[in-house]
Amino acid sequence: QVQLVESGGGLVQPGGSLRLSCVVSGISTSIYHMGWYRQAPGKQRELVAGISIGSSTSYVDSVKGRFTVSRDNAKNTVYLQMNSLKPEDTAVYYCKAARGAYEYWGQGTQVTVSS
Repeated sequence: QVQLVESGGGLVQPGGSLRLSCVVSGISTSIYHMGWYRQAPGKQRELVAGISIGSSTSYVDSVKGRFTVSRDNAKNTVYLQMNSLKPEDTAVYYCKAARGAYEYWGQGTQVTVSS
């Protein structure tokens, strides 16, 4: 059974940092494209950052220069380092693994940026 489990969310003040982790079991992250998505209340889920099988990365414009996605295939884990957090980054953050017609999602972790 495939499982993606996110962790590392929480409440942080504006300007602060968080590091999200996505631990994957049941598949090998080395052969899956991985992505971090977020969904704020009343908004559509959006792709925040992606990392390809070859470790090429991409980011939505609003997080460029602040967020960094990385992967450790030996640990079957993907990370999202989030710096200089803003209130508009508040959302539930989800991890996704994708390969061809297959895709798997985690349950999400809440990130709240507020003073």
